Amino acid sequence: MSEEKQRILSLAERHVCPGRVRTLHALGIDLVIGRREGYRLWDVDGRELMDFHLNGGVFNLGHRNPEVVAALQDALATYDVGNHHFPSVARAELGEMLARQTPGALQYSVFASGGGEAIDVAIKTARHATQRRKIVSIAKGYHGHTGLALAAGDERFSRMFLSEGSPGEFVQVPFNDLVAMEEALRAGDVAAAILETIPATVGFPMPGEGYLAGVKRLCERFGSLYIADEVQTGLGRCGRMWGVECFGVEPDILVTGKGLSGGIYPIAAAVLSARVATWLDEDGWAHVSTFGGAELGCRVAQKVLEITSRSDVLANVRATSEYLAGGLNRIRERHPGWLVEIRRQGVVMGLRFAHEHGGMLMSRALYEAGLWAMFAAHDPSVLQFKAGLLVDRAFCDEALARFESGLRGCLATLG
Repeated sequence: MSEEKQRILSLAERHVCPGRVRTLHALGIDLVIGRREGYRLWDVDGRELMDFHLNGGVFNLGHRNPEVVAALQDALATYDVGNHHFPSVARAELGEMLARQTPGALQYSVFASGGGEAIDVAIKTARHATQRRKIVSIAKGYHGHTGLALAAGDERFSRMFLSEGSPGEFVQVPFNDLVAMEEALRAGDVAAAILETIPATVGFPMPGEGYLAGVKRLCERFGSLYIADEVQTGLGRCGRMWGVECFGVEPDILVTGKGLSGGIYPIAAAVLSARVATWLDEDGWAHVSTFGGAELGCRVAQKVLEITSRSDVLANVRATSEYLAGGLNRIRERHPGWLVEIRRQGVVMGLRFAHEHGGMLMSRALYEAGLWAMFAAHDPSVLQFKAGLLVDRAFCDEALARFESGLRGCLATLG
């Protein structure tokens, strides 16, 4: 390890994220990212890695995508953050674009600087529209680290910060269990059910046949709203523009973030139907965010939406999904009993291994093999394996070769 890398790690441990630095070091991962381009990144010491983590989808279009960078550079000739009190050309045009490109009757966009803030907006909107407080979410789910978003997620984080809410205010039910969802909603006191379309932090378990549509029907039956958390599954990753479109669901509120930034300028949004957004008329200052909908970010997000909605990009996602799945299945056949499940919808993939910490072990082994992919925080038997929207077959072939090399190394360490 170079002196410069050691200096950075030491500063980070001393002043920024001590627990994270120590945990990653214990796993044998002392990554400090330096140069990055496309779907590759380089450690400050010069070691190259293929990026199959993408920071949860922030880098759907690759690191420093030239079209996205150019959009920011062009915007800098005219724009800055802007003033959140006044209408804005950039915000208005992005809002219209989101209304046009989201499913169903979604009309209004409330912008945020990150996904957690946008989830907070979605929950506040649901409570105002229904005049109910209770929120139902999925056990082991994740919706961000801000106030209401944190309370709606797994207690691992909410309990630490005493953010669980009042007893009965935030209720969690198992994923893919319509009986449990009906039981939670049937009293008619739930403002909204909030679901990641495919829950990321628990390892991307796939929705069962008719499950998400069934949740939507239950929401309609009991007067609750359906909030689709598309922060990780939206923007083309599932093979359509939004993950819910793959499952025939039109949500009352859709939340997008991460990839909307193009990895260049932070921006997120809660996109609301007119039916639930009456608070926007009642008080124009009911929710304000100084950096939510920064005008530079709006121009970047417009370019992201334009690229992502191209028919050849979405076709490439579907083709890449099939190609990678074929390669992974062949690897599984050569190493029976280790890779036990391939979960996928488009380029959203969760790979489950036979060991209870198999995903974590594979993260380390793949790091050594030159491929970075992150294990699922709430189920470390699963590796999140996420290709970008624009990868080609040569990239996939190289990645599969590195994956198998890392897999062999992982099995060797296990004996």
